[in-house]
Amino acid sequence: MSEEAIPRQSMDVDIACVGFGPATGGFLTTLSQALEERATEPAFQSRVAPGLPLQVVCFERADDLGFGVSGVVTRARGIRASFPEFDPTEIPMGTKVASERLVYLQDPVGASRRSPGIRALDRLSGVANNGDHAVEVSAIPDFLRKDDGVLLSIGQFNQWVAGRLMSTGLVQLWPGMPVSQPLIEDDRVVGIRLVDQGTDRTGSPESGYMPGMDVHAGLVVVGDGPAGAVGQRLDERFGLPEGKHQRDWAVGMKMVVDLPEDTALEPGTVLHTIGYPEPEIFGFLYVQPERVASLGIFVPSWFASPVRTGYRYLQHWMMHPYLWSRLQGSRMRSWGAKTLQESGLRGEPHLVGDGYARIGEGSGSTNVLTGSGVDEAWTTGVLLAEAVIEHLERDVPFTRDALTNSYVARRRSSWLQTEAKVAEKARDGFQRGVLTGLVGMGLSGITGGRINVSGSHPHPRDRMPSVEEYYEGRIPAEEIASIRESCQRSRASLHDVLMERAGWPPIPHDGKLLVSHQDALLMGGKVQAPPGYPDHVVFLYPHLCESCEVQLCVEVCSGQAITPGEGGGVPDFDREKCVHCGACVWSCTRSREDESERGNIEFRAGAGGLHSAEN
Repeated sequence: MSEEAIPRQSMDVDIACVGFGPATGGFLTTLSQALEERATEPAFQSRVAPGLPLQVVCFERADDLGFGVSGVVTRARGIRASFPEFDPTEIPMGTKVASERLVYLQDPVGASRRSPGIRALDRLSGVANNGDHAVEVSAIPDFLRKDDGVLLSIGQFNQWVAGRLMSTGLVQLWPGMPVSQPLIEDDRVVGIRLVDQGTDRTGSPESGYMPGMDVHAGLVVVGDGPAGAVGQRLDERFGLPEGKHQRDWAVGMKMVVDLPEDTALEPGTVLHTIGYPEPEIFGFLYVQPERVASLGIFVPSWFASPVRTGYRYLQHWMMHPYLWSRLQGSRMRSWGAKTLQESGLRGEPHLVGDGYARIGEGSGSTNVLTGSGVDEAWTTGVLLAEAVIEHLERDVPFTRDALTNSYVARRRSSWLQTEAKVAEKARDGFQRGVLTGLVGMGLSGITGGRINVSGSHPHPRDRMPSVEEYYEGRIPAEEIASIRESCQRSRASLHDVLMERAGWPPIPHDGKLLVSHQDALLMGGKVQAPPGYPDHVVFLYPHLCESCEVQLCVEVCSGQAITPGEGGGVPDFDREKCVHCGACVWSCTRSREDESERGNIEFRAGAGGLHSAEN
């Protein structure tokens, strides 16, 4: 039976939201505040349930509304505007920023791939370090500073926001409800479809099969992040605006740890690092109350390594002498990963269409100059809610033109747009090298975006070298062939063997902070994948996988959920290990034959993933 012919239950709502994160939190907070004040007014009555207030429902894939993945430092301008009495200490793991440092990390092991310019910088900075192979930069550029900012756990913040929303009784939040696709009729989005349940891995019905419900809505608010199923479907259907692309991504690999009892790190301390374990990788350490810290690294798409692995690099970053002197004796509490859409304004999709609007990171709101996104995402939700309130007051339908004049116009006249324009070309220089990129960011920030370092934006797959090319001069090609054959037989990724062969020391597992990747899944990932759902990672065209020599999806997988397939063909996928980070989507080096901008991996709606509110 075709999908269209399957009988499905349906329900009607006024507004359906997809994904519960900071953007949807900002939207629902602003809308519910208006509903509390004016719920009895005719304009705010439901069109689908006469006599009742507006029917607003949010569907979240994760099993809990607080299962976000990020420790964050933010200026919180938009959040504070929504909550004038906002006190971060009311939220677990929340605190104000007390101090901020930028640290340049040199290479203490000699294995990092450093350009002549970076090596010269190492030599120049060597006279200033204190024997820990690091230099604290005396002045942080103003555009990077988070003065008067706050440190938050996104998971805990989302729970705090959700609690306030549910206490109003004016909006419904449904966790554990993945949305598979938008419902589109004649290019108008008329609702969403929930994912089918009671299926095998391929989506074929089994006993207990229950087709996903169709939810019809006057407006669909899409806030499902950079790899969300609904956002991807909209991009496939309507394309991106002319001149836009989403080729710049990063994987954030993160931990929450208990610091040693004798730690000297004070709550509110913020550390930013550059330079190590590879010059392209940025790091952070945020100290929260009660000896808890959030820490991690960002591995960007312009780091052209065919064996890049966030987890291994995270461990080497923690073991850097500057950081290890502060982290030794710590214990991992939680671990996870997330992809970040870092094209910023250049990656902005169609923000609105008939019946839908995009908010949050998937709408291109991340500021790539300041490295901030949570407050920006929240503000997009606030701006959309203000537009929706205007529509309700004037009884204006949610058409593309009307939403352009209300929501898009608000974004274009907001601080969000002003700062996004400054940041638009700030990272172009990284396409030409790390030092060039840092200079470019500095010029963009100092001049307010008037002066930038230019750089082309090839798709990451088009600049990815082969393993042999990457290790040329370090590991003979015949030895790489032997390593590849051995890893294929054992169904293991290449990176551990190749990195150690290239000089990276083995990780001295201590059972507390330095643990194997698989132990991280058990101890800190808290990963679960309920049965009865189809796999959400799908390799579309087997012959493209079979012709792929790099199979970067295997190397980059945050949870080792993707492993080499039999005979080097289609990789195997184990959703019991998938943390839903989406790294495989942007890392695929084989483009689809019918759509060159998209890879051979499709990231669909699915249940499970990380089960930790600490991140």
